[in-house]
Amino acid sequence: MSQPDAIIRIKNLRLRTFIGIKEEEIANRQDIVINVVVHYPAEKARASEDINDALNYRTLTKNIIRHVESNRFSLLEKLTQDVLDIACGHHWVTRAEVEIDKLYALRYADSVSMTMSWQR
Repeated sequence: MSQPDAIIRIKNLRLRTFIGIKEEEIANRQDIVINVVVHYPAEKARASEDINDALNYRTLTKNIIRHVESNRFSLLEKLTQDVLDIACGHHWVTRAEVEIDKLYALRYADSVSMTMSWQR
């Protein structure tokens, strides 16, 4: 009998990057918050203690951090798509969703967020 997918949630990953089109945004890093949800069939990992049988969320997170912190983005859409591409990059992933909050993007709001998802 097949089990439902395991779900990995990376919650409130706080990073700083260049995001935006205004002069101030181009010149200064801004705070963003990333949430990632990844589904994968963890059959091997359920019965194992071997990291090679599991989707390594530490590696996934390091790849996201490296990409976000070493690039510049004009649009929240492009940043979100790039992170989604990383999240669904492993061949085991069956579904992924990314939400990125750009903090203080609007005067009277805590943040503006973009959400994108992908499914095999």
